[in-house]
Amino acid sequence: MDGQLIAFTGIAAGLVAMPGADFTVVVRNALVSRRAGAICGLGIAGGLLVHTMLAVAGVAAVLVAVPALFRALQLLGGVYVLQLGVRTLWSLRRPAAAPAEEAPSAAHPLRQGFVTNVLNPKASLTFLSLLPQFVPSGGSALPRTLLLALIVCTLALAWFQVVALLVDRLGRWLRRPRAARMLQAGTGTALTALGAALLLEPLLA
Repeated sequence: MDGQLIAFTGIAAGLVAMPGADFTVVVRNALVSRRAGAICGLGIAGGLLVHTMLAVAGVAAVLVAVPALFRALQLLGGVYVLQLGVRTLWSLRRPAAAPAEEAPSAAHPLRQGFVTNVLNPKASLTFLSLLPQFVPSGGSALPRTLLLALIVCTLALAWFQVVALLVDRLGRWLRRPRAARMLQAGTGTALTALGAALLLEPLLA
């Protein structure tokens, strides 16, 4: 692996591990089960694949050229993350011993992870600005860019599986009624705040 790939991997790892809506959604699902958290992580990796492919194709440049489109995607993403947070906080109204049928199906956490990530236009802009910095001049840029996109998606897939595993390993403590409700309140508050920030940013711009 050359120096540029090593540098890119380090930067991409930091971006992937940065706490945000993706991290919070995985934790939220992993509290239900390790499987739900892992599947949610797959959805996030799928969303990142979309963003990196957009960057590879240059389509993400449209988001820079058409500010209204960028703001519209921000609003959609904000609404989605906000409703996840509100639903999480609303579920605290139920008794601590909530019935098991609330556990999501495999498709539900997958969809949550994918939609949360794919509706974040900043991810496309991040990769649009980052990927070209690590593509050597001369020759075909496509193979190199595809390799960089693969590295990003692999890092995301691995990181969120680790997150799901850690939450599951701490599951006995985290699933105690008091601890579970505290963490649920924390993730719900974080998602609500993130969603509100995504909504306010384009409105105040």
